[in-house]
Amino acid sequence: MTRRVVIGKGIVTITEVNHYTHQQTLKAIWKGAVAKYEGGSREPDSYFNESALSELASVGLNAMDVYDYAEDFVTRGEPDFETFLMVSEARRDYFLTVQEGQPSANTLDSNTLPPKTDEVAGIVWLPRIMLKAIAKLRGELPPETMYGCGGDRNFFKENNIHPAEFLRAAWAYEDETSKLIDWVVARKSS
Repeated sequence: MTRRVVIGKGIVTITEVNHYTHQQTLKAIWKGAVAKYEGGSREPDSYFNESALSELASVGLNAMDVYDYAEDFVTRGEPDFETFLMVSEARRDYFLTVQEGQPSANTLDSNTLPPKTDEVAGIVWLPRIMLKAIAKLRGELPPETMYGCGGDRNFFKENNIHPAEFLRAAWAYEDETSKLIDWVVARKSS
């Protein structure tokens, strides 16, 4: 299957979706978003044409999934493309496997997230990140809430966990919160 990805004026055009090489398309979309942000554009809705949005939707992603990571990469130096790709892959796998390619009709209310200072098993942020991870897997994060934000990254660094790894653990223990907590405790002490 042949696919062509064209980046012009910061806009990515995809002429054909190919799951075998979709990571190359995500990289082109990422690079385009980084370039637009570096160029001064701060309107996520202007970043992607219909073709790019369709490609993102085909793997369970949306414009904010890319914009947030591009913005933080440009302004803070992290997360890098590889982290964006790994997180996107976890979401894609959940979307295609569990959700059978059907987006959720639900959206998390950010006001229902536990406070940033809440803890469980002595680990601050864990109650919050568990809910964010499940919402990320399901594609239910609202535009104002980023999985992998600065606070999340601090949690991951302090507990020796990669953001994509945490998503996969949250998926594995989706209905067994105590097992996810035990997994984090074990990881923190390793």
